[in-house]
Amino acid sequence: MASESTTSSNFIRDIVAADRAAGKHGGRVITRFPPEPNGYLHIGHAKSMVLNFGIADETPGGICHLRFDDTNPTTENPEYVQAIQDDVRWLGFDWKGKMFYASDYFEQLYAFATVLIRKGRAYVDSLSSDLIREYRGTLTEPGRNSPFRSRSVEENLDLFARMRAGEFADGTHVLRAMIDMGSPNINLRDPILYRIRHAAHYRTGSTWCIYPSYDFAHPLSDAIEGITHSLCTLEFEDHRPLYDWVVAETNAPHRPQQIEFARLNLTSTVMSKRKLLELVSKKLVAGWDDPRLPTIKGLRRRGVTPEAIRAFCDHLGVAKRDAIVEMQLLEHFIREDLNKQSPRVMAVLRPLKVVIENYPDDMVEELDAVNNPEDAAAGTRKVPFSRTLYIEHDDFREDPPKQFYRLAPGREVRLRYGYIIKCVRVTKDPQTGTVTELHCTYDPETKSGSAQEQRKVKATIHWVSAAHALKSTVRLYHPLLLPDEAKDQPAGDWTQALNHQSLETLSGCLVEPSLGSATPGSRFQLERQGYFCLDLDSSPESLLFNRTVPLKDAWARVEKTQRASRH
Repeated sequence: MASESTTSSNFIRDIVAADRAAGKHGGRVITRFPPEPNGYLHIGHAKSMVLNFGIADETPGGICHLRFDDTNPTTENPEYVQAIQDDVRWLGFDWKGKMFYASDYFEQLYAFATVLIRKGRAYVDSLSSDLIREYRGTLTEPGRNSPFRSRSVEENLDLFARMRAGEFADGTHVLRAMIDMGSPNINLRDPILYRIRHAAHYRTGSTWCIYPSYDFAHPLSDAIEGITHSLCTLEFEDHRPLYDWVVAETNAPHRPQQIEFARLNLTSTVMSKRKLLELVSKKLVAGWDDPRLPTIKGLRRRGVTPEAIRAFCDHLGVAKRDAIVEMQLLEHFIREDLNKQSPRVMAVLRPLKVVIENYPDDMVEELDAVNNPEDAAAGTRKVPFSRTLYIEHDDFREDPPKQFYRLAPGREVRLRYGYIIKCVRVTKDPQTGTVTELHCTYDPETKSGSAQEQRKVKATIHWVSAAHALKSTVRLYHPLLLPDEAKDQPAGDWTQALNHQSLETLSGCLVEPSLGSATPGSRFQLERQGYFCLDLDSSPESLLFNRTVPLKDAWARVEKTQRASRH
């Protein structure tokens, strides 16, 4: 079950509360989450889920339906249906047996369409799609009536029945509502209700060759199910008059109330289902669950928790105006959640060898390491310590700049959970001059937890024992899109904004041996590195980690400031 949703007031909750107090809809609250099964869900859908399921869950007797708006057979398939169900469950929501499909209502929708024809409120139009578009007018010019708008009721009923029977080719005819071609709202200029589409539907097969438009099927599906509050994003605000018109003119059994809210827009990523599909189909990413994507599957594989996503969406609340949310805000909620539940372990991503010359060659100690300082019940673990270690390459500078307090020639640092060591000698590659090995000494009186631990040094660094560390591969993820100032993309080719360094793969990484028994999907904080999860393709023989989010790096900010001051 989902954790309790925020109960802070917003305009939608105020409307629902007022409706209940007034006895509207008999005091009932029935919402719905209505994805189209033509792709995988992303975090924008999560915001809608949190709102729709949250309002239903916090209302006595409230319920939220899961409904698939499957009216386009050319883009929908069972893979997406199953994936959507999995994502809803993973995020902690329960539709309590109330799962429906728009395709369940095809016969009823057809009957509603004939009601409109008999009332003289719908007609079969035989203009081509280009002419329909031309006759529709523009935002500044009214539309014109189709020459077929004056067809009789009998002729329209006959043609519509023959459309259903499959007598006509795709594009030959459409069924249009008869509203007002001069309306300032372009959605009311005789919108299309049905199209001929000779394509098999994943649920109904070849039973139908005409399919209802979203603007016709959606309000009537809401009405059939008795939805009280139909919550949708702001792009449907101009469609609301059509929504209400369809429900009223068909004499539908119930009058749902459509309420719009601002959609979620995130920086540095792609929030369009069409663009996400393009990335997947062109193999520009590894699939719908690529951890660089904002899909629920991608976020899950990256190691993000459902609790973090729900907390993020709750924090955003509900607004009446669209806004762009910084990716850093989502990362903040991810860190907040992972910090509480992730065990700490040590890993070296870019190893640099360290030999402690005065440490016994054949000795191995088991040091006590804290699993999670945020959770005392998490206890401790044993970490092996030996003469030869590996530290992070960035934790050593042969010529350290100001404010660099980590290891350097003649300098001391503390090894996490261990001893203070001092760098006494450096070995370099004779060909390249790069540092390949550090020779250090240790002070045996400075073991962590001992009386001498009080001797202070300015830095503590992590490490792994060379003889015990496990080899692994680590994937680091960077923003999917380039910063705005670097986009310089040709018109119409949005993929030029992709960051081709969004995936960085590091091989030869070393992790402490406790991770050898970890199961795929497990989450950890690699100390001083960030939050990571063990990828689903990982195995004991081939460990593979995905970085979920980095830790905040104070030194990176200092170094960036220093570079800027030099220029």
